[in-house]
Amino acid sequence: MTEGQIANIDLVKQVNAAAVYRIIDQQGPVSRIQIAEICQLAPASITKITRQMLEHGLIREEALLESTGGRRAIALVAEQQQFQFISCRLGRKSLHIGLYNLAAAELDRVELPFTEREREPVIARLKSELTSFIAKRSKQIDKLIGLAITLPGLVNPESGEVLYMPSLALAGSPLAHEMEQHFGLPTFIGNDTRSLALAEHFFGASRDCQDSILVSVHNGTGAGIISKGKVLLGQNRNVGEIGHIQVERFGKRCQCGNFGCLETIVSNPAILERSRELLSRGHASSLDAEQLSMTSLCIAAQQGDALAVEVIRQTGEYLGQTIAIMVNLFNPQKVLLAGEIVAAFNLLLPAIRQCVEHQSLPSFHQHLPIERAHFQSQPTMGGVALIKRALLEGDLLQRIMEM
Repeated sequence: MTEGQIANIDLVKQVNAAAVYRIIDQQGPVSRIQIAEICQLAPASITKITRQMLEHGLIREEALLESTGGRRAIALVAEQQQFQFISCRLGRKSLHIGLYNLAAAELDRVELPFTEREREPVIARLKSELTSFIAKRSKQIDKLIGLAITLPGLVNPESGEVLYMPSLALAGSPLAHEMEQHFGLPTFIGNDTRSLALAEHFFGASRDCQDSILVSVHNGTGAGIISKGKVLLGQNRNVGEIGHIQVERFGKRCQCGNFGCLETIVSNPAILERSRELLSRGHASSLDAEQLSMTSLCIAAQQGDALAVEVIRQTGEYLGQTIAIMVNLFNPQKVLLAGEIVAAFNLLLPAIRQCVEHQSLPSFHQHLPIERAHFQSQPTMGGVALIKRALLEGDLLQRIMEM
């Protein structure tokens, strides 16, 4: 048998195991007979696959299902408490690290300031903090199965390479490989916004949708697009950089080199700059330019401060124009919004919806829900989604079964 034939057989095994695990995870408790009927595999194959999963603790047998005549079948469910993994988000100024189990339950977390900028210091600090985090939580860990890292930049999730990251010199870094070599754990990396969109699909506000869009407003502006239950990715593995759609032809210069990009108007720094500019002109407001933050801006807007309300309304208009374009392009079942500005959602939404209704196809925006994202204060949930996807698609599943 040639190496190619062996590789093909291994791939078929992985695909079949992933199909069986998905059914147990998403439809359990379910019997072996039911699994065979759903995935069209021979009962003997189902028995072999589930035996391996039982041996590795990935699934467990539960109470007997009701009899349909003859011997009652045993139900199978996915084991979610026995395994743990680490999820972290590496931001421009902070590092969030969380410990989770396969039920997506957060067992512990820390937030740390992050000032390193050059490649080697960044990677050394990341290794150091993760090593310390794991060591201090040894009593909470039964079996550590993986590591996920999300960041606000362009990545190749297949090769684990960082292609570009604002403010940190990680371009060209094989980050996943370096972490995997150091920790001996399967490691997955992804863009933070696209990973968060996947987390909303698996565990959050878009669980009831196969097609959704998440728009995130933080230091920049980005989008994650879920199509047929999967993150939409192009040939170069990155889609959804809406922050660099030009919305003002003669606007401010963006860090990308263009002028008038959306994130020069709709991003936390841009929104605060606009607020300070209005305050400097002498417009009446309860806001203090020296103490200004997204939190204070949203609170003031909710209390009826005219300047704050105008800033939120204007932000909603520009955001709505871009969302309308995305609605026309992708016809989603739901649009989700994430970021600190969502604290003023009741003021932001009317401006967004007005633009969407005026600038997108009626059949596309009619009855279209535009909602807050569920995970507003859990930045490490994106990494949880990467681990979940790796399990359901078979990559991580196979590696656990080979441990």
